[in-house]
Amino acid sequence: MAEKLVEIENISAGIEEGQILDGVSLQIGPGQTHVLMGPNGAGKSTLGNVLMGNPVYRVSGGRILFDGQDITELGADKRAQLGMFMSFQNPLEVPGLSLEEFIRNAIRQKTGKPIKIFQFKKQLAEAMELLGMDESYAGRDLNVGFSGGEKKKAEILQLLMLRPKFAILDETDSGLDVDAVRTVSKGIEEYQKREEGSLLIITHSTRILESLHVDHAHIIVKGRLVASGGEELVAKVNEEGFEAFS
Repeated sequence: MAEKLVEIENISAGIEEGQILDGVSLQIGPGQTHVLMGPNGAGKSTLGNVLMGNPVYRVSGGRILFDGQDITELGADKRAQLGMFMSFQNPLEVPGLSLEEFIRNAIRQKTGKPIKIFQFKKQLAEAMELLGMDESYAGRDLNVGFSGGEKKKAEILQLLMLRPKFAILDETDSGLDVDAVRTVSKGIEEYQKREEGSLLIITHSTRILESLHVDHAHIIVKGRLVASGGEELVAKVNEEGFEAFS
């Protein structure tokens, strides 16, 4: 594995209507947790989508390296096979495909190997128990009829089962009550126990960070990284808000 798992080199990107990111550079090492914060519309989710290869976003400059490989032109499916994962702010509902089937198919596509059903079901039950999810949700259509909190738990369940090298969590705490944030944080903590599992947590709030170890924090405003630091930067946001960085 490369010394830097993720290398974002001077990335500029946007959508058809115009540019959003302007020369963003960032490096994430194996096992590190980075936090990306900023006001609404700053470009946080855009960076996550660009990293994951969402075709809606067009890269107009710079490049992205993952584990030493240039992935700037790779599709999202290829990035997932390399070990990248993204949880979404508003997870999609997929009628006709159960949560369990979705996770099993995702693991099979990632590894290219047959799945040992007994071992899979055991691991799934353990992860669902950790997240306080009723086991009946495994057989339900993906996110259909799930509450906002259950959708977010389902995303973290996928994180725990897929065990990616690098996970992007986009506003995972959005719309959650205090208890749900605590439960989701517990799942993220479990992922952090892996020595080489890296995280980019995208948020405009700091609630989800209260029980998590953070190696580096970054502030993005109007598509540009304006500050980087450690946990002291999170504390500054709590005290002064994002106005201090505008």
